[in-house]
Amino acid sequence: MTDDEATAAAVTDVTTTDGTTTDDAVTDDAVISLLVVDDHPVVRDGLRGMFESAPGFRVLGEAAGGAEALQRAAALDPDVILMDLRMPGGSGVDAIRELTRRGARAKVLVLTTYDTDSDTLPAIEAGATGYLLKDAPRDDLFTAVRAAAQGRTVLSPAVASRLVSAVRAPKNPGGEPLSAREREVLALVARGTSNKEIARELFISEATVKTHLTHLYAKLGVNDRAAAVATAYDRGILG
Repeated sequence: MTDDEATAAAVTDVTTTDGTTTDDAVTDDAVISLLVVDDHPVVRDGLRGMFESAPGFRVLGEAAGGAEALQRAAALDPDVILMDLRMPGGSGVDAIRELTRRGARAKVLVLTTYDTDSDTLPAIEAGATGYLLKDAPRDDLFTAVRAAAQGRTVLSPAVASRLVSAVRAPKNPGGEPLSAREREVLALVARGTSNKEIARELFISEATVKTHLTHLYAKLGVNDRAAAVATAYDRGILG
């Protein structure tokens, strides 16, 4: 049997956005093509080996960062992109946002070790189809890729719980809501992180950090970092 004739079937317990679980065997004669994006060669090699050893998948290529991912996605046109988030060669969130802007056909499934609000919310808002952690079981990952290829959103239980909490959290009353990136910057400011450190953490320039600070100051009606943090806690923007 060739790869093109192979049938992909798996049973999993991955959470979907309608609150159900996929407990039926998923069968699809089409081979799903993938682009693997991660800055660690060992991780890329492991994912390539895992998918190439399973029927119904074909790894078209790899990328070590967000900028390279955009180039490879345009050249290879994969069905699904497995995307890490924090990479020196350009952040995954920025790459997802640009793929969405371009109207790329590929579905993006985030596969990362990070499950904080500052990671999950921006990725989903940028256009990611799904979000899994790297400790996900092999079969769950296979099923999630099949679901993403079909345009269905799949979230790890931990991420689904965080998103529910974020939706239920108090919003910024009486003012324009902060963007996902502004919330990221504000959370780092609350930890005492300098502009230079924030830039390095988020893979953006210091000038961009200052721009985000200016915008969030205006939205919160404050003039400095300390007042921004205090106001954010008071309004429930920061936990």
